[in-house]
Amino acid sequence: MTIQLTTPLTTQLTRYPETPSQTGGPYVHIGLAPQQAGFEIFDNNFGNVMVQPDTLGERIRVEGRVFDGSGTLMRDVLIEVWQANAAGKYAHPADRQDKPLDPAFRGWGRTGADFDTGVFSFETIKPGQVVGANGQLQAPHICLILFARGINTGLHTRLYFGDEDLANATDPILNGIEWEVRRKTLLATREQRAGEVVYRFDIRIQDTPDGGKETVFFDV
Repeated sequence: MTIQLTTPLTTQLTRYPETPSQTGGPYVHIGLAPQQAGFEIFDNNFGNVMVQPDTLGERIRVEGRVFDGSGTLMRDVLIEVWQANAAGKYAHPADRQDKPLDPAFRGWGRTGADFDTGVFSFETIKPGQVVGANGQLQAPHICLILFARGINTGLHTRLYFGDEDLANATDPILNGIEWEVRRKTLLATREQRAGEVVYRFDIRIQDTPDGGKETVFFDV
């Protein structure tokens, strides 16, 4: 039997140019933190104060700066944080731990760096330990994501507490960083200021001329 082809087997492919990427700025604050940028747009603004008068746990202030590879302060950076409550439970349905929620703590905040000083800060509580996906107990930590001009994709990192030596020593994420010296870039330093507990945490996008090492970032 003979089969006669009436249409060609080859298919013409249409090739489209790649969509250009966009960085998060310079006007990212107007849409995400308008009140800080001087615009009263929304009735409810997400900010850096994550606690209420009846929030459970130790009140702390997280404070730091973000540097680029030249050692220059990134004053236009926008930072979001996500953390567990004092019992070690996230305010999210995906957290199946048998731990109590705190209705006075949403566990999420957003702020930009102060344009004059380059300092960002969050008023929050020290989180409890969370059970990870593999069943291992994680050290208390805060998850951060950074947005700024020149950053096409948000940079994810973690803040661990420098005074939690025992918990940090067994944290599966922290100890999964192969170069031990780089683990130190994720440790915040505790300070006491007029009765206020402050954890200092500077972030470096790259190694800086002053000898500061690039903060560890995670591919999330």
